Amino acid sequence: MGIKDQFQDKAQELQERAKKAMGNAKDEASERARQEREGSQEAKERGQQELRERTGRDEA
Repeated sequence: MGIKDQFQDKAQELQERAKKAMGNAKDEASERARQEREGSQEAKERGQQELRERTGRDEA
C-alpha cells in the first residue's frame, strides 16, 4: 500500500465518521425537539387544569 492509498483511506474514514456524527446529531436534535413538544403539551394541559380549578373555586 502506497502513501497515496493510505491518505485516501484515511480521508475516506474521516469522511464516514463525519457523516455518522452528523446523523447522530440530527437524531439527537429530533429527539430533543420531540421531547420539547411533548413537554409543551403537558405544560399547556397543566395550565388548563389549574385554570379550571381556579375558576371552579371562584364560583363556589
